Amino acid sequence: MKRALWPLKTWAFNIPAVLSIPALAVPALLVAGSMRAADAPAVVTSIKPIHSLVSAIMQGVGEPELIVDGAASPHTYSLKPSNARALQEAKVVFWTGPGLEAFLEKPLEALGSDASVVALDNAPGLVKLPFREGGAFEAHDDGDHENASADDHEHEAAVTGHEDGHEHGEKHAHHDDHEAHEHGHGAFDTHLWLDPMNAKAMAAVITTTLVAADPANALTYQANAKALDDKLTALDKEIAATVAPVKDKPFVVFHDAYQYFEHRYGIRVAGSITVSPETIPGAERVSEIHRKVGELGATCVFAEPQFEPRLVNVVIEGTSARSGVLDPEAATLKAGPDLYFTLMRGIAESMKACLSSA
Repeated sequence: MKRALWPLKTWAFNIPAVLSIPALAVPALLVAGSMRAADAPAVVTSIKPIHSLVSAIMQGVGEPELIVDGAASPHTYSLKPSNARALQEAKVVFWTGPGLEAFLEKPLEALGSDASVVALDNAPGLVKLPFREGGAFEAHDDGDHENASADDHEHEAAVTGHEDGHEHGEKHAHHDDHEAHEHGHGAFDTHLWLDPMNAKAMAAVITTTLVAADPANALTYQANAKALDDKLTALDKEIAATVAPVKDKPFVVFHDAYQYFEHRYGIRVAGSITVSPETIPGAERVSEIHRKVGELGATCVFAEPQFEPRLVNVVIEGTSARSGVLDPEAATLKAGPDLYFTLMRGIAESMKACLSSA
């Protein structure tokens, strides 16, 4: 049986009016409503941040399916039979791309030609930053961050290295295919959604794809996309104001997922416990990070909800650093059109709370 990928319409009836409708007309109304819902295309999304953007654009038409749900991470996910069925029934599939969701690469290749598969890491206008090596414990020069704006990002569209004065930008601008394959990330950092301007670029591609797949609902998709774009503009300004008081305080993260947030808002990520969460660091690496935290004066070390917090406790032991939690993949959040905004606000507010108290 085909799974329903959209919510059924909820009808608000006026009771006297309903009583005056002939009995045969009531089923006809319900059937008409069901047919409109059934017209929504079967859309599948890979991860929660992408699902949120697609959900916002599809509001009033249908609801996309989500593959990596709950507290699961795309870094360690294995496809379930229910996911495979959803993919087989899909008319449109949105994913970030093979750099982040490697587990989807072969299943998507096996889909029939009727399905439109869209890798959002190819969206025009995306800012792409190079994958960093070695924990990124280099000193930062954030001077150019202070004047970052949406216009800056439009100018920097499709860059593949840092244009913001970071000393590590040129050091890590070039990686060979072997290095990229070892980390499973590709030639660039794949946490693209952690910049609202990148979310705008992805939303534009999502809208174009949905309009092409379902032209009958084009006006709804376009109106929703305009509303989403306006909300992303407001969110960008809000986050900049939230982190402004603490952006010069260095901190350490569990894994190097925040480069786009850092680049957009000029914050100081001093380093990461692990470059990629698939690889848990050994005792020597943890000892080195512990020493670096003290040397750099890092004020906070942030864990992530789906990964082992004990490493963070070891790293901050005997230092003045505090611990906090960041959730870049929305592991603790309920999927839906508002998730992206809750996710981004949560990161900004968690940073401010921990760094303000340090």
